[in-house]
Amino acid sequence: MPIPISHDSLQHTTEQVYRYMLLDHTDNWGMDIQHWDWVPGVGVIAILSYYENTHDQEVLDYLTKWAYTNIPTSEQASVINAMAPFAIFPALYEYTQDSFFLEESLRVGQWMLTEAPRTREGAFEHTVTENVSFPEQVWADTIFMAVLFLARLARVTGDNSYAIEAVKQLEIHLELLEDPDTGVMFHGWNCMALNHMSGARWTRANAWIAVGTPMIMQELTGIATLSQQAIERYSAMMHGLIRYQQANGLWATVMDRPDFYPETSGSAGIACGILQAIRLGLIDSSYETSAFRSLKAILHEVLPNGEVTGVSGGTPVMSSIEAYNEIPCHPTLYGQGLVLMLLSEIL
Repeated sequence: MPIPISHDSLQHTTEQVYRYMLLDHTDNWGMDIQHWDWVPGVGVIAILSYYENTHDQEVLDYLTKWAYTNIPTSEQASVINAMAPFAIFPALYEYTQDSFFLEESLRVGQWMLTEAPRTREGAFEHTVTENVSFPEQVWADTIFMAVLFLARLARVTGDNSYAIEAVKQLEIHLELLEDPDTGVMFHGWNCMALNHMSGARWTRANAWIAVGTPMIMQELTGIATLSQQAIERYSAMMHGLIRYQQANGLWATVMDRPDFYPETSGSAGIACGILQAIRLGLIDSSYETSAFRSLKAILHEVLPNGEVTGVSGGTPVMSSIEAYNEIPCHPTLYGQGLVLMLLSEIL
C-alpha cells in the first residue's frame, strides 16, 4: 500500500518529532527526558529505534550521554515501571563495547529474576515510582517497560534464564489480560479480586502489547519461542483491534467507546505493532491497510515543530471506564516515542 506522504517529508517529520524530545522541558513531567522513570524510558527506547534506522552517530552519542547522566538516580527507582530505560543498555553495549552497559544490564537482570515483586501467578507486580502501590496487580504496560529488556539481555548474553523469564512473563500477561469475547486486552488484572477491575479495553494498554510482543520475539529469535497458544492470543488481539479502529484511522482512548476522544499514542503503538508483526509473520499483510490509515491520521496530530498532540496523560487503571475519558491530553515523551517508533519502522 502506498505511504500517504513522500519519503522526504516523512524523514523531515521523523526528525522533527525526535528533535522536539531533546529540547529543554525542565519541570514538565511528560516531556522532561533528563530523569529516570518510564516516561523518559519510552523516549530513549524510541530514540534507539530511530538510531537503528538512521545510524546517525549523533543519536548514539546522545543516548550514551543520557545513560551516564541519568543512571545515578536509577537506584532510587527500583520498581518494574522504571526499568524501561534499561532496555537500551544491551544495545548500547553492542554498539559501543563499553562494559559499563553490560555490567548494569546484568545487575538489573538479576534483580528482575530474583527480587522483583511478583503476583501469585508469577507475573511481575506493576510497581511504580509514584507514591502509590498496586498490590497483586498485572498491567499491560509491564510488557514494554520490563519484559523487552529481559529479551534484549537474553540475546546479547546468550543466557537462557533471561529468555525463559521473558517468555513466561509475556505468556502470563497475554493470558491474564485477554478479553475472550473481543480478543483485545484489558488494561489490568487484579490477582486478589480475580477480575479486570474497571474492565477498560484501554487503547494504550493494547499498544504496549501490540508493539512490545514482536519486539520481544525478534530479540528471542533462535533462543526461545512463545507457545502456540500465546501466539494465537496475540493474533486474536490484533484482529480484535482492527474492528475498533475508527473511520478517521485512530482508536478512541477506550477503544469500545467511540464517544470517547481519539488517542494518538495508543494508535501509533498499535500501527507500529501491526507493521512489526507483519514483518515477523505473526499476522498477514492484509493488516497493513489499517496501519497506514492510522499513520495518515497521526501525521495530522504532529505540529510543524514536532510536537505530538492528542496524547492522554499518565493513566493508572482507573476506577471506572468513564474516568479514562477525563484524562487530559498533553505532549509526552511516550507520545513522541510511539510516533517516532512508527515513523522509524516505516522508514
